[in-house]
Amino acid sequence: MTRGPGPAAGQASGQASGKASGETAGEEAAVRPEELRSHQWWGTDGLRSFSHRARTRQLGYLPEEHLGKPVVAILNTWSDINPCHVHLRDRAQAVKRGVWQAGGFPLEFPVSTLSETFQKPTPMLYRNMLAMETEELLRSYPVDGAVLLGGCDKSTPALLMGAASVDLPTVFVPAGPMLPGHWRDEVLGSGTDMWKYWDDKRAGLIGDAEMAELENGLARSPGTCMTMGTASTLTAAAEALGVTMPGASSIPAVDSGHDRMAAASGRRIVELVRGGLRLSKLLTREAYEDAVATVLALGGSTNAVIHLIAMAGRSGLRLTLDDFDRIARTVPVLANLRPGGQYLMEDFYFAGGLPAFLSRLTDVLHLDRPTVAHTTMREQLAGALVHNPEVIRPREKPLASEGGVAVLRGNLCPDGAVIKHIAAEPELLQHTGPAVVFDDYRTMQRTINDPALAITPDHVLVLRNSGPKGGPGMPEYGMLPIPDYLLKQGVRDMVRLSDARMSGTSYGACVLHIAPESYVGGPLALVRSGDLITLDVAARSLHLHVSDEELALRRDGWTAPEPRYQRGYGALYDEQITQADTGCDFAFLARPGEVPDPYVG
Repeated sequence: MTRGPGPAAGQASGQASGKASGETAGEEAAVRPEELRSHQWWGTDGLRSFSHRARTRQLGYLPEEHLGKPVVAILNTWSDINPCHVHLRDRAQAVKRGVWQAGGFPLEFPVSTLSETFQKPTPMLYRNMLAMETEELLRSYPVDGAVLLGGCDKSTPALLMGAASVDLPTVFVPAGPMLPGHWRDEVLGSGTDMWKYWDDKRAGLIGDAEMAELENGLARSPGTCMTMGTASTLTAAAEALGVTMPGASSIPAVDSGHDRMAAASGRRIVELVRGGLRLSKLLTREAYEDAVATVLALGGSTNAVIHLIAMAGRSGLRLTLDDFDRIARTVPVLANLRPGGQYLMEDFYFAGGLPAFLSRLTDVLHLDRPTVAHTTMREQLAGALVHNPEVIRPREKPLASEGGVAVLRGNLCPDGAVIKHIAAEPELLQHTGPAVVFDDYRTMQRTINDPALAITPDHVLVLRNSGPKGGPGMPEYGMLPIPDYLLKQGVRDMVRLSDARMSGTSYGACVLHIAPESYVGGPLALVRSGDLITLDVAARSLHLHVSDEELALRRDGWTAPEPRYQRGYGALYDEQITQADTGCDFAFLARPGEVPDPYVG
């Protein structure tokens, strides 16, 4: 019997190679073959077990290849239209190699691919679908442990949310960042430099010829964005949680070390199954707090706020916006990585990767908790060295004195909002200006350059109906475009507000995740063009200068929009999705409760 959010325990140890570094309680009481979960399918004397063995022979496997061995599910998010994961077909083979070497039996399962690049309206709409698929697949098939292959923004939290709800021994294999982009004599960062040069084009500074060259140089290899965007932020969080091999999150996707890491993950999962380590032993309150500290000290993506809250919920833990704000005040930003800094993920990898980075933060981390590879995080970080202090800054020379994301409160966001203030123009972090309101993204695209709006740099651009329900799926619309005529005047940042998200590769004074969203009647739905709005990051405040009485009158005149979907998955999503401050999980998945293991017969 497993539970929804928050089941039970185990323990393990080991090094990056997958070689044990010492016995733990879990490995002393090794799981016997007849105690394996898969034994129910293959190892009994009944008709069903006979049938399962016969069908396994149909697949071409000999009895000695699988009977009595740990069965490992390899969940692969590879597809032909996901450039972040296009190499994972090969990495799955490396994982299998490791599983075979350690005496296990690997089974590869294709699961949904969430491509930030191509999937519309947004892969965030489908994060919970992949989480459901992961959970039900692991529960319903004869598997004893899992290796999860993912990395593109929503796939990391989706896979770990589903796995946490089942609570088997689990190792996560990050897809890895792509190689740095190049254009003429410049090194490019995916996403970040796309936004920059697109604005240059709109300002008339470059033309179609330059854009064609940039198109061919921006993304040079398989892998996730090589900036500290959402993908690298979330895979770093996974490593900080202790569910990857040490250093796994920053290995470039096409580096041979990535193949070796995948094979080591395959070896290690077999040891974890034999030692009885369950995912819940790793995904503790302390682990999530360390993941939050890691994200904030990296200057990571605002998307991590939503995902880590949802992931913690699946582990039976309550993580809140207040936790992010509290921890943000205790950690500096030490990663000099775009979009808030200068360097790219390959530089971070050669500077020592996440183990080196975390070695700068040991005073704020919980070091005595286990990871998939070591008895404690303290042991995992022992000997880690920073090789380039410009990329991974020392504590006395931070990129910023506090974590890179601030949580805002106020009458415009009673349930909170976030801003990645490290990536904004400093003079905009305390700003009052009149609102220019757009009711939806299409209208904003069509009218943003209309001279009749008379937008100035002092205005506050407001986009609504782009949240979890209104988007639908809370698309990455939050980096609202600046009017062309202002770009031509040299304006590159303005205060912008929305209930949407933005890409982790984006930048600017963009207030995001305003909750409750406008589509369900949050205060954002009541803002009118011309209303004064004050952003004060130091005070953690977002305030609409409209009286409570006037807001009450406006609310009386507000009409709730019709649901976006009449049927299908979208209707389920609309019915069950929660707000940004609670992680945008499905209510029926986030709630606690027991789920029976299947009867095998």
